[in-house]
Amino acid sequence: MKARVTVMPKNGVLDPQGKAIEHALSTLGFAAVGEVRTGKIIELELSETDPDKARAQAEDMARKLLANTVIESFRVELA
Repeated sequence: MKARVTVMPKNGVLDPQGKAIEHALSTLGFAAVGEVRTGKIIELELSETDPDKARAQAEDMARKLLANTVIESFRVELA
């Protein structure tokens, strides 16, 4: 089973990479773009076949390693 973990900075946390992209887009003429936030996507291939257990495993991985839960939030999707 595949799991996709999306990690994003929490609201209120400074995102310098997002700000740099926002500025670059504006410079390129994309003035209609508002705030830009950047994150990361981690795709995991899990041997677990039970969706509830697979989700629990991926969430545990995210809490322990994939996301810094002090400044980042995460979302797990199964495929």
